[in-house]
Amino acid sequence: MRKGRVAVLVACVVLVGLLAWPIGLLVWANGKIQHVEALSGAAGTPGNTYLLAGSDARGEVVGEDGTEGARTDTILLLHAPSSGPAALISLPRDTYAEIPDNGASKLNSAYSWGGAPLLVRTVEQLTGLTVDHYVEIGFGGVQGVVDAVGGVELCLDYDVNDPNSGLVWAAGCHVADGTTAIAFSRMRYSDPKGDIGRAERQRQVIGAVTSKAADPGILFRPADQVSLLDSGLGALTVDESTGIVDLGKMALAFRAANGPDGITGTPPISNPDYRPGNVGSTVQLDPELAPQFWEDIRDGNLPPGQVGGLPQP
Repeated sequence: MRKGRVAVLVACVVLVGLLAWPIGLLVWANGKIQHVEALSGAAGTPGNTYLLAGSDARGEVVGEDGTEGARTDTILLLHAPSSGPAALISLPRDTYAEIPDNGASKLNSAYSWGGAPLLVRTVEQLTGLTVDHYVEIGFGGVQGVVDAVGGVELCLDYDVNDPNSGLVWAAGCHVADGTTAIAFSRMRYSDPKGDIGRAERQRQVIGAVTSKAADPGILFRPADQVSLLDSGLGALTVDESTGIVDLGKMALAFRAANGPDGITGTPPISNPDYRPGNVGSTVQLDPELAPQFWEDIRDGNLPPGQVGGLPQP
């Protein structure tokens, strides 16, 4: 009888430990999340929409295009509709858009001029989708996440030696560390498709990180769980109402969008070198096709696969 009681007691302790660890991990992780005011308060649209912005706080450092100060070169819209395939859409940073209260300019100007709140309002006006969750990813943090998962395999079918981004690449697939993954994401001057090609590589990096982090084996490596969460959450700043559960749902939507039943790409583009006034070279979305495109994304009406890209001759 005494041995039976001991066995039951041990089983209870093990069960409590198994339950307490993930709960405690979630509580700890939720407390590490950084928040910023970002959402517009606009009336909701069907499904869940996440706006992801890759920020680069440069301070006094001048970037490869001569820009100083904080900016965002990566703007992704992730939408999980009420029914239909999840979609991950890259918005080129130079997309010509109306910036609320500021007139028309390049899309990433919204972030430079008004931070997250103005970027959210601009994207909502451009797409007709209300942003439910805003997630800002620091470039330096992405490097740490890639290193935390032991590197990721990336593929590019041509050689690159790009001094602007620092990317040196031999054609093919290679396991990249954090530094290389960042250069892979930033490179555009040596890409024949410019910003469109860069958007494709950014989605590739995020998809590779998501797949690596979803490895079931990590469930049995508590130290790796802590390291990954610490690196990942340290790279993120989210809107005031987004928590760890919302980020988990976002990761699932991300995985679905990058899978065989998901949608990835860009909105329909009519001119990748549109030059209105004194704004310089911008990307013009197709004024005839884009409105219906966003409605179809919202309602889950598009079939899985690649969408958008450069206009066909």
